[in-house]
Amino acid sequence: MTHHSTVVDASESPHSLRILVVRNDKLGDFMLAWPALACLKATVPASHVSVLVPAYTAALARQCPWIDEVILDPGDAAGRSAQRILLGQLKKGRFTAMLTLFSTPRIGWLGWRAGIPLRLAPATKWAQLFYNHRITQRRSRSAKPEYLYNLELAEALLATLGRAPSRRPTPPYWPLPVGTIEHQREQMSHELGIATTRPWIFLHAGSGGSAVNLTPEQYARLACMIDERLDDQPQARPIWVLTAGPEEEPTAHGLQARLAANGLEAVVLPPRQGLDDFALGLAAADLLVAGSTGPLHIAGCLNRPTAGFYPSRRSATPLRWRTCNDDARRLAFSPPEGADEADMSAIDLEAAATAIRELLSHQGLVGSAS
Repeated sequence: MTHHSTVVDASESPHSLRILVVRNDKLGDFMLAWPALACLKATVPASHVSVLVPAYTAALARQCPWIDEVILDPGDAAGRSAQRILLGQLKKGRFTAMLTLFSTPRIGWLGWRAGIPLRLAPATKWAQLFYNHRITQRRSRSAKPEYLYNLELAEALLATLGRAPSRRPTPPYWPLPVGTIEHQREQMSHELGIATTRPWIFLHAGSGGSAVNLTPEQYARLACMIDERLDDQPQARPIWVLTAGPEEEPTAHGLQARLAANGLEAVVLPPRQGLDDFALGLAAADLLVAGSTGPLHIAGCLNRPTAGFYPSRRSATPLRWRTCNDDARRLAFSPPEGADEADMSAIDLEAAATAIRELLSHQGLVGSAS
């Protein structure tokens, strides 16, 4: 197989720099690509950045301030004609470079066939044959956060293009226009009939079909423990806003009944108009509690405080799937050493409740613990 040689003029006008970024898997993975996208735009603001994403995350991609164009990936299972249409779109895009954050043979082949001169990806799997620039990362060792691996690939691409990356962008990687959070809270307060004066803790008990998560029973116990720790501050007792993905509403309603039976104020957030609407709603959270799922990573991108529950297996550690919010706004819990890596019942909920209560205090949402 012959490769197209890399002919990229580093003196090219920034306006003619056309970069295609591929992250065509799950929602959480896509959110962890936003720091890399922010880096590309910060270094070359005039560049044209396109993303190749599945229909599922497209609405959210259109909200991203670092993306100029969204191209839909029909996926591996789509037939020949759909792949041909996609190839035509990539050729028409006249891209200078392709940055593949998660590499598969089909995407590598499409980039090669489209004649994109610079194609960069992690040096893993045989898909790397289609790329003329490969970066060894050994992600399976989970030595760094996923978003940092992505950021390093973006910086490697810029270096190959002869651009010195700017200072690394800092959170929020999804900055919202001034007043957006207040507007979301006002709308939600009206819709759900809840006071804006008390902290809102969003709790997402669903697992999105992939991540190991706490059971609804564990979440109910955790919520009660957090509430108990604020007994002396009635105005600081949280309102629990329970969120759910498609088909997860029964779980949320069951959890709401359980919390209400224990005297906690809890509401279920009704289905939103789309994933983008749901994501913007998370901006209203004072804290989001969830497993390592898409909503946790959306909240991280918005730089909202997060408390994530993770298994301890190497491929899914709290370090590898760390949210990309500020360090001071992030908590992570997983089974202790010696417990089974996916035994979420081994997590010390009392210790988690105390840490969450302290986080609320540090954020100025509740008074200090006496």
